[in-house]
Formats: sequence, C-alpha cells, structure tokens
Amino acid sequence: MSTAFRVTGLCKRYPDFALQDINLALEEGQIMGLVGVNGAGKSTLLRLLTGLTAADGGQVEVLGQQMPGGQVAAKRDMGFASEDMRLYKSRSLRWHMDLVRAIYPAWDENYAAQLMRRFDLRADQILKGYSHGQRVKALLLLCLARRPRLLLLDEPTTGLDPVARVEVLEALADVLRDEARSVLFSSHNTHDIEQIADTIAFLHQGRLLGCSDRESFVDSWRRIVCRGAWRGDQAGLPQVVAARQTGSLLELKVRDYQDTLLATLKQQGLDIHSVDPMALEDIFITTVRAGAIHETA
Repeated sequence: MSTAFRVTGLCKRYPDFALQDINLALEEGQIMGLVGVNGAGKSTLLRLLTGLTAADGGQVEVLGQQMPGGQVAAKRDMGFASEDMRLYKSRSLRWHMDLVRAIYPAWDENYAAQLMRRFDLRADQILKGYSHGQRVKALLLLCLARRPRLLLLDEPTTGLDPVARVEVLEALADVLRDEARSVLFSSHNTHDIEQIADTIAFLHQGRLLGCSDRESFVDSWRRIVCRGAWRGDQAGLPQVVAARQTGSLLELKVRDYQDTLLATLKQQGLDIHSVDPMALEDIFITTVRAGAIHETA
C-alpha cells in the first residue's frame, strides 16, 4: 500500500527544543492520531510535513514529493488547518470560499454546501460575528471542500463545545469514505483521537514513544491489581511499565500483555485481584511518565 507521507530520521533543532530521529509513515486512506502534551513537537512535525519549516536532518516525503523542495506540487493535494490560523474577520464565508475555489480547481461546491448545513454556518455572514467554534468549522470547511488527498489538522477541536466537537469529528470520519484520502490529526485530547484514529502515535519531548494501529495498541495494555508486595528484583519484567503500592494492594500497568504474565506474578507470591483494559488516556500518561518507547509499526 502506498503512503500519504513518510519521514525518516527526521530532526529539527531549536534553542530550547529538538525533534529527534522521528521515523513515521501514514498509509493512504488512514487516520493517524498524533497524541502529545503541549510542547511535545506536534506542531513542529506538521510544519515540516507542509514544507513551512525545513528539517535539520532526515527526509520528508509527502504525497510522493520530497519536502520542502516539492511543496508546491504536494500542496495541490494537501489541506492544512491549525488552531492558530486566522481568517479575514471583515469578510464573509462566501468570500473565503470563492477565494479558495479560485486557487484550487478541485473545490467541490456541492460538498461545501453540505458542510455548511452540517456545521450550521451562513455563507453571507461576516466572520467577525462568528464564535470560536464557528470559525474552526469554517476553516475546516475551506479545507475539506477542496477534497485533499492528505489532510493535516493541528489541534482542530481545541476550545470547541461538546456539540461542535462531535460535528467536527463526524465530518473527519466522513473524509475517509473515499479510501484514497488520509488524515493526520494532532491533539492532546486522547478522547478525540480514540474516537476516529486508525493508528495512534505518541510524541513526547520531541521523541516518538510509540506508534501502532489503535485496536492492537490499546488491546496490548492491561491494569493488573494484586495483593502482595512489589520487590525491586521484580522490576526485571520488561512489560511492567509502572507499579504502585498502596498498602497491601499493588497496581501494575503492563505493556505487551500476555496471559503467561499472570502465572509469573503468582509464582512471585502475588495474588491476582483483577485484570482490566486501559483507556488511551491512561496508556498515554503511563507511557510519558515512564519514558517507555514502544517499537513503531
């Protein structure tokens, strides 16, 4: 299967931050959720993919084009929306739509009209009167109606109310009805990522901590509650990422879980109380705190 983008050994250095040795690829027709706290390097990675920033090392290929040299060709089929992008407040949405349509021949007027109805937007309204949620939805409309092969979204749901967030996520899911379209969706909100992503990548302090398809990634983690004491020599179990002792209860958070681990824990004198799946948010926090690196797919 061909890739929407591929980065290899990617590095970008700033005085107080560095994106370090990133190897990541997105297959066509997939949604990748890029999870990370503020300052993790998500926006830097997206800017490298758009050609707005040049890498200090490594290679960036987007839609078959080497970046940043091939950014003109790549941007014909690329949509980019960021929470800090601004529209002209003194102009209407219709004015913005006409501008984008004049630049991009692939503009789909019928789809734009559908999105206006879905987002409850008025084309003739001046953007100065838009709420924050309406501005975000207007920006997404301008990106989506171009029918880009690759959509790069940097924290698109930040600041949205619950209803607006659901509308945006549903629209993004609809993008993949055409399997040739791909989405990279960055967010610190794991709940949004968990709803729509096919693949999940964790970024922290400029390093890629893990990347895998959502189902197998989440299914490989467990929270095990035991009775007994955690000894230092048990830390040799590589799949145990975190251990917390509270009185006689011991909570273990485990990566790459296998049922055989339970027998090992019992042999070490632990009484298994419960074994439960973990939510993506808990997995992310555990991974970041432990600095655990998972092999990327």
